[in-house]
Amino acid sequence: MASAYTALKEACYQANMELNALGLVIQTFGNVSAADRQQGVFAIKPSGVPYSELRAEDMVVLDFENQVVEGKLRPSSDTRTHSYLYRQWEGIGGIAHTHALYSVAWAQAQRDIPLLGTTHADHLTHDIPCAPPMADSLIEGDYEHNTGIQIRDCFESRKLSPEEVQMVLVGNHGPFCWGKDAAQAVYNSRVLETVAQMAYLTLQINPGADRMKDTLIAKHYNRKHGKDAYYGQ
Repeated sequence: MASAYTALKEACYQANMELNALGLVIQTFGNVSAADRQQGVFAIKPSGVPYSELRAEDMVVLDFENQVVEGKLRPSSDTRTHSYLYRQWEGIGGIAHTHALYSVAWAQAQRDIPLLGTTHADHLTHDIPCAPPMADSLIEGDYEHNTGIQIRDCFESRKLSPEEVQMVLVGNHGPFCWGKDAAQAVYNSRVLETVAQMAYLTLQINPGADRMKDTLIAKHYNRKHGKDAYYGQ
């Protein structure tokens, strides 16, 4: 018998399977959640279950205070990061966390990904931020919850909008991406990994490569975003 959360769990399942199909996760690492704001819940991948064994009904549904509403398995260990971001940023409906190779390499290097080309500018006008490593007191506390604080503080200190910049690197950890739904969070994860690889290769070829000039950034971003956008049908 279908529950009130069947569609939400299916959307969450499909997004997690796409994350795996895109090669953005390692073994059972990585997760996607999908929120239903009207019902006040989100679904997330269960912890430690191989992707080949996952089923839509395995997705765990929780409220935004981390109370399980439906599901028999333990939710992802990153659940409290997801719930914190949902509470802080009401405009997002999906969150993805990956262990993708190049994205993680930039996070481990504790470096922002500079805006070097049009692929990056097609999606945002900022360097992709890397949040500084977490303070010891936060690591020793409610770590996953505090990872959400780490991300929020990075955005607040840099005056970034989570609606415009839908991705972040967490220093020494890895990327989190979000969007209007789980599918967009996965899309943004793939974009981030591609841009991370392109930037890495660019700086290997020319370590002194300049950030792309503002006029070209604006041209490419505005072709796809805003009232005067003309890309696509």
